[in-house]
Amino acid sequence: MPQIPPQDHAVPHVSTLPANLNEHVELFVREYDGTTGSHAPEPVLMLHGRSVPAVAGFDLQHGSYSWAQNLAHAGYDVFIMELQGSGLSPRPKMDNPCNANPAQQHDDLVPDPLAATCPPAYPHQLGNSQSEWDELDTVVEFIKKLRNVSRVAFIGWSAAAFVMGPYVIQHPGKVSSLFLLAPIFPPNGSASKPGTRFGAPLPLPLSTPAAQFGFPMNLLTKTALKNVWAPELQCPDQRESGIEDVVWEAVLDNDPVGRTWGAGSAGAPEGVCRFRNSFWWGWNNTTVPLDNILGTVVPVAIVYGEFDTQAMHPSADPRLNFSVPQLYAAIPGTDKLMIRLDCAGHQLVWETRAPCLHHIARQWLKHTAVDGHKSGKYALDMNGTYTVIP
Repeated sequence: MPQIPPQDHAVPHVSTLPANLNEHVELFVREYDGTTGSHAPEPVLMLHGRSVPAVAGFDLQHGSYSWAQNLAHAGYDVFIMELQGSGLSPRPKMDNPCNANPAQQHDDLVPDPLAATCPPAYPHQLGNSQSEWDELDTVVEFIKKLRNVSRVAFIGWSAAAFVMGPYVIQHPGKVSSLFLLAPIFPPNGSASKPGTRFGAPLPLPLSTPAAQFGFPMNLLTKTALKNVWAPELQCPDQRESGIEDVVWEAVLDNDPVGRTWGAGSAGAPEGVCRFRNSFWWGWNNTTVPLDNILGTVVPVAIVYGEFDTQAMHPSADPRLNFSVPQLYAAIPGTDKLMIRLDCAGHQLVWETRAPCLHHIARQWLKHTAVDGHKSGKYALDMNGTYTVIP
């Protein structure tokens, strides 16, 4: 199938990050326009999660893994966006290696580029829910104006749920449907400020006393990615041989500075993926039902893998207690569909069941139903058979 050429946009935005407040920045957005001009454009916006750049996740240039290209070939105008602190969008405070998570510096950055560990020069988190909702809104408005449409379909992977979910509740008239892959959902997650719907619960930026938020940047190494992925590989041929190397090169292609960090074999840099440290709130059992938006005004589809240990992560710490079925249960409307894919994990976009994911997304975007299923909870096996989940 011939490749649709990408068009990369630099979308103007006035930053609401405390780290570069009120600065004029440009958000990276890649577009694959699959429309033919014979019908009104149907824009789709794809958003990354916590660590992996959106382009590496949604547009892997290897075989038929590019989810964005697949949707474009189905006739959609597909946009991939990067929030500040990810991919080729601005990364304020992130070029200084001292601003990396202090707990990661010794293993990941010493002796290259750091001779020794050092305290963060900017002892605060980088992103937050409000700044990320603002950046998402800027890109939505850019797409609406560019394509002369009133609404955009959303696709989000993993922690994109913290951004897209509350945004939909606040701006339901701008979103036609919501598709979440392996969404991170803490049923008892951080609440909004008392007396508000989505106000920040604490003054921003957060600083050192809240240790997990006293720095702007986390790091992902190739070894860490392998270690997270490996326990989820429970079926033969679940992952193509060597695909982890292809993925890692794509990740580093979207972080030219991170590529030069981290000592590898023979002293050559192995590279690290730098990603924003964000403080999120307003995505929990209290906010999901607000105004009866999700599953009513905006239909919701959820897909996750049978062996996902990240979106399905029980913990005594409410910030880390994640459950996909509990998100489905919290959605108030009936226009909601949940599909669990057998023999798949959190990194489904790069696994051999990726074509099934692409099929499900195309069906959802066209019909707000998948293979005739508009609502309910299902497991989908390797033979394409749906089984109802209690």
